[in-house]
Amino acid sequence: MTDRFRDKILPVTAILLAIVAAWYVGAYMLNAPFQRDLDRRAGETPTFSEFVVKTMTQPKPTLPAPHQVAVNFYENTFLRSVTSARSLVYHSWVTLSSTLAGFAMGTLLGIVIAVGIVHVTTLDRSLMPWIITSQTIPILALAPMIIVVLAAVGITGLLPKALISTYLSFFPVAVGMVKGLRSPDAIHLDLMRTYNASKAETFWKLRLPASVPFLFASMKVAVAASLVGAIVGELPTGAVAGIGSKLLSGSYYSQTIDMFAALVAGSVVAVLLVTAVGLTGRIVERAMGARPA
Repeated sequence: MTDRFRDKILPVTAILLAIVAAWYVGAYMLNAPFQRDLDRRAGETPTFSEFVVKTMTQPKPTLPAPHQVAVNFYENTFLRSVTSARSLVYHSWVTLSSTLAGFAMGTLLGIVIAVGIVHVTTLDRSLMPWIITSQTIPILALAPMIIVVLAAVGITGLLPKALISTYLSFFPVAVGMVKGLRSPDAIHLDLMRTYNASKAETFWKLRLPASVPFLFASMKVAVAASLVGAIVGELPTGAVAGIGSKLLSGSYYSQTIDMFAALVAGSVVAVLLVTAVGLTGRIVERAMGARPA
């Protein structure tokens, strides 16, 4: 327990405290000019400590203090009904639904592409460069195009956002799966040929089991990218629900505290998704006979 505290808990805690301290300093520096202007107009001359407190308690600060974000997150997560339009749980669920749909489609698409690339030389030479090129297009430029085109044919709601998530999530899965399917050593492939195994038998008994660790490692990246895609997909639609809609409404009405609370909610969802994928990966690997780390 002492080693775990020294090697893992202590460094993370130290970095977290440093970030919070820097955040408070930044909040003071960014909020101070507006507070000085308010005090000047009100004819007040607060002491330094009173001035610092005022910069940390503004209703619409330029940069909210950590405690303001924490209070807002707590109130909108635990003190509101999950069906309330102000509940972060409600907005997180809306974003999560399109995230999971896009992640599922992206994972399936990435696996299919990887299998094709590994087994068909023509696809390896022709498709892989285009897959890599597709990821150079900024998603912020592509998302409105997808939304507008699909809306023109009557497709709205969850599917357009899920497709944006699919676009971001299939790439890491495809690349990781290609690496995994090609990971077996030449001697193992030669052994399968010695046993006169077909390509299908080699795939199911050698290539696929060897690719599982690579698959779940890439899925961790993919599920986080899928969440980003779902949030970005909510921005050009003028959505009324979802983490993206909270960011939009916060920017419209200068509710920076709400915006930061929504970002924290998105971070929590991302951590939960990545953790769930990691735990699933461990369960699958142990079921396949891998030794626990």
